[in-house]
Amino acid sequence: MKIAHVLIPVVALAFAAGASAQTKIWRCGNTYTNDEAEAKAQKCKLVEGGNVTVVQGTRVLNAAPVSTARPVTAPRVDAGEQKARDSDAKAILEAELKKAEQRLADQQAEYKNGEPDKLGPETRNHQKYLDRTAELKASIERTEKDIAGLKRELGRNGAAAAAK
Repeated sequence: MKIAHVLIPVVALAFAAGASAQTKIWRCGNTYTNDEAEAKAQKCKLVEGGNVTVVQGTRVLNAAPVSTARPVTAPRVDAGEQKARDSDAKAILEAELKKAEQRLADQQAEYKNGEPDKLGPETRNHQKYLDRTAELKASIERTEKDIAGLKRELGRNGAAAAAK
């Protein structure tokens, strides 16, 4: 008897869901409607072959009205302070460039044009040697790209300073 009591509400729910799925839905641009008269008046297209789920958007309670005021801008910096900032930035970039160039020189010395010295276990396992050689090459390429980027940035910094 318990099974019959459970099945009746489930069957009724299934019929109700099937009945609501039979209503026609029209698409009117970015909106949807199930009102046939409204759909014909707006020349909407009937949506077929799929389920349409409409989710109501949330509304912000007690939202402040949108302001039409101008956006806040950063305060102006005087020319002397800006020159000091520019020279600090240039000094930092030059220091980074010098470190990157030193790192490149060290990497190239270790790489030895594609024939670095073999280390302990690499004498017995040639694949480890090949892997380390490939890593060194990739590291050299990354460092070269870093140097090129730093030089580009220094060029921009110099061009910006010359424009002022």
